[in-house]
Amino acid sequence: MIENQSDNIDIKENDVSNQDNAPEDTSSAEDKTIENDELSSEKKEEINTEELKNTISNNDARLEQLEKEHETLKNQYVRISADFDNFRKRQSRDQDDLKVQLVSKTLTAILPIVDNFERARQQLKPESEEAQALHRSYQGLYKQLVEVLKQQGVAPMRVVGQQFDPNLHEAVLKEPSEEFKEDFIVEELQRGYHLEGKVLRHALVKVSMGPGKQNSQEEVEKDTVEGSIDSEENTSEDV
Repeated sequence: MIENQSDNIDIKENDVSNQDNAPEDTSSAEDKTIENDELSSEKKEEINTEELKNTISNNDARLEQLEKEHETLKNQYVRISADFDNFRKRQSRDQDDLKVQLVSKTLTAILPIVDNFERARQQLKPESEEAQALHRSYQGLYKQLVEVLKQQGVAPMRVVGQQFDPNLHEAVLKEPSEEFKEDFIVEELQRGYHLEGKVLRHALVKVSMGPGKQNSQEEVEKDTVEGSIDSEENTSEDV
């Protein structure tokens, strides 16, 4: 009986000890679960952070690529715009040059008619009333022609007394002159014209060679002859 009671007491003590140990095992399992959850969450956070870093890095690389493409396209646009602007200016300049060439060609063909009007005006000396009326009509036509030329930008050159310039004048004759210095224009043989500041037709001119020896010798001889004649006249008067 005593042994049985002792056995029962041991069994009870074991049950009590088991009951005491049971909560400890449960709490440790829960702690492990919490630790595992924390580790998994940390790993998830690390993974998310790494993915975010990769995404940012990829976005930065893509942004850099887009910026380079934008800069390339911008440079192409600027170059094309400049080329188009140069093309437009060149086209406008070519059109202006072509227009000037056409106008110059037309006006150059008209200038001989103007020359004939001027020659006729210098030669005509109307005396009768009918001739004067005809001359006035002729002068009216000439003024109309000159006015049309002015409207087209044509202006005559004034060359007499000016220094010879091969860009403006064409020397046809040269002669000694006491009035003008060397290389100055003595006479206008054919009038020259400007068109919008450019030479439409060169002026045909006669250029001075300066005081000539021949003229000076002739004058000396003339003075000598006149002096001898005067002396002879004075001698005859004395007689």
